[in-house]
Amino acid sequence: MSNVKIAIITGGSRGIGRNTVLCLASRGVHTIFTYNTNRAEADKVVTLAADAGAQAIALQLDTGDTRMFAGFVEQLRAVLVDLGADRFDYLVNNAGTSSSAGLEAITEADMDALYSVHFKGVLFLTQALLPLLNDGGRIVNISSGLARVAMPGRVGYGPIKAAVEALTRYMAVELGSRRITANVVAPGAIATDFSGGIVRDNPQVNKMVADHTALGRVGTPEDVGPVIATLLSDEFGWVNAQRIEVAGGIQI
Repeated sequence: MSNVKIAIITGGSRGIGRNTVLCLASRGVHTIFTYNTNRAEADKVVTLAADAGAQAIALQLDTGDTRMFAGFVEQLRAVLVDLGADRFDYLVNNAGTSSSAGLEAITEADMDALYSVHFKGVLFLTQALLPLLNDGGRIVNISSGLARVAMPGRVGYGPIKAAVEALTRYMAVELGSRRITANVVAPGAIATDFSGGIVRDNPQVNKMVADHTALGRVGTPEDVGPVIATLLSDEFGWVNAQRIEVAGGIQI
């Protein structure tokens, strides 16, 4: 089997996930990434990864629907064979949705949707993939600065990301015997199309975030992807069960 490292990244067609795919490609890591609906953007990432020096393969998956996971694993097995492997090395649980509902407005349906994607999806997709993850592998789960800093309108999103951080510590404990590490990367406000592109496209929000950030600007996917890629590397093999906030020093 091939000695080339292989990563699985959920939500790799845009934003932070996309940049992570490309950072890993520049390091010679092949990636199998998921997208939900936008195949055209996923195809662009495949092309950019090839230009960067590695292979990327896009598979469709709704990470909030656990009924899809068994079929996804079977697809993954076939793709791994095409890459000359039977297992993979890195898992990045990045796919996510946003919510701007406050305490008085959030509904049970809102909360169920957040739970399905951000917590239940992360837990059970990781569980389904564990038989294919190499011993000595790496897991990175994506949280948010909103797990640390409370802001109006994030009463569902922030707490569910805090739950992901707790889940990550439990993963680290249970997978330690296999030398698999599990860590969290918690981005701050990033200029992407997430949350309808509000940080990127709304000048008032952009300025507010910049004014509360020590480095004086909002973040970009290019600020976060290299951190995730580096955390997956052998040099960070002794870092485990940690939360790394990548936010330029927001609200410190």
